[in-house]
Amino acid sequence: MIEAENIRDWRDHSVVDSEGHKIGTLESVYVDTVSDRPFFIGIVTGLPTRRRITFAPLEKAVVSPSYVKLAWPKQLVKDAPGISTDGELLAEQEQGIFDHYGLEFGVGHSRRLARR
Repeated sequence: MIEAENIRDWRDHSVVDSEGHKIGTLESVYVDTVSDRPFFIGIVTGLPTRRRITFAPLEKAVVSPSYVKLAWPKQLVKDAPGISTDGELLAEQEQGIFDHYGLEFGVGHSRRLARR
């Protein structure tokens, strides 16, 4: 488990996929509102003129001195639902992110993720 105070220290570090290919830069950490544990990260991806934030789960992630390595392939992360770099993740968008990765969203949750 990655502790919240540690993962926040990695903002602006590279995020790589399971094979070490760079996906983007860690922009934000989202915690599970039920457990208050880091659960997803927001990653800035794209070209300088077309940047957006995509979301990826921290499940089985590894933090190294220079990057966060995800257990997910680069293309799956890049195809994930996202928001503009000045946007906000809305509650109604959350289930789509969970569905994209095949994760259970849970019944009765109005909000599952909170930015920290």
